[in-house]
Amino acid sequence: MNIIETENLSKIYKGNIKAVDNLNIQIEEGTIYGLLGPNGAGKTTTIKMLTTVIKPTSGTAKVAGLDIIKQSMEVRRIIGLVPQDLTTDEDLKGIENLMMVAKFYDIPKLKARENIDKLLKLVDLQDAAKRLVGQYSGGMRKRLELIAGLVHEPKILFLDEPTLGLDVQTRSLMWDYIKNIQETQNITIILTSHYLEEVDALSDKLSIINKGKLIVSGTPTELKNNVGGDILTISFRTTDDLNKSIEILSNFQPTKITEKTARFKVKSSEAVIPDIIEPLRNNGIEPLRYQVDKPSLDTVFMDYVGRALPEEEGEGDSRRMMMNLRRLRR
Repeated sequence: MNIIETENLSKIYKGNIKAVDNLNIQIEEGTIYGLLGPNGAGKTTTIKMLTTVIKPTSGTAKVAGLDIIKQSMEVRRIIGLVPQDLTTDEDLKGIENLMMVAKFYDIPKLKARENIDKLLKLVDLQDAAKRLVGQYSGGMRKRLELIAGLVHEPKILFLDEPTLGLDVQTRSLMWDYIKNIQETQNITIILTSHYLEEVDALSDKLSIINKGKLIVSGTPTELKNNVGGDILTISFRTTDDLNKSIEILSNFQPTKITEKTARFKVKSSEAVIPDIIEPLRNNGIEPLRYQVDKPSLDTVFMDYVGRALPEEEGEGDSRRMMMNLRRLRR
């Protein structure tokens, strides 16, 4: 059963800027769904429409069967949003921050405390609940932000860059918490992240969008399998060597060319490397390095979008979006 369905969802800003262009996606209930795209692709605008912060220019979407335009208030009651920016108050205790969120959603005090106690245990913060948030480590702060979006028991949780700025080890722990939350709370999670390995590790399914349009959808495994074969990257000493090599290797079409490297998609790197090395050496060209990679989500992204995803660059207004959503809820 799909919990989110968009139908030709579009948003055009002033100046005829088309941020989202006839987007059609279906998100199954109880899954983690990744939403990928370069900056300016339309991810934030899509989330703003799905969370009813802004209205679409045309098309529509249903969230848990509710129309985002006609039933926006009902939609707000069943969704949670965890922005990439930190929103909890450093001068308040962890428990005080969560109780404040509960007040935004008019949750009775006893019910709120019951929900909060469960959530604190879920992310191992029960012993830190009465400490000032300003004393939390980065990972603890992120965990608090995570459960702040769950206080009102939403059916759908939007996570925007949930591990941005964390070290590799802490990021991995956050993945475990997110998986545990999805499984134990029976919640649907919409995940946007610049860490492709994060989307690969967490997502049941994902979509890549670019310039407001849907490029491709599927499970991480399906998309990687569709790439097929190996990725062979050859680095050269000079740009001239690169250009000459592309002419010499006319039977091999590069999928990406930079200043001194060429990237090829091949069925078997072991089989083709000898066919590459020999003609290059015969023409006096000795590449600096050969690198072979198996298909990854990064490979998929490069194939469909044509450029790497910047790792730590957000669209800047996720904190405002979350505060607006809570304000609108009232």
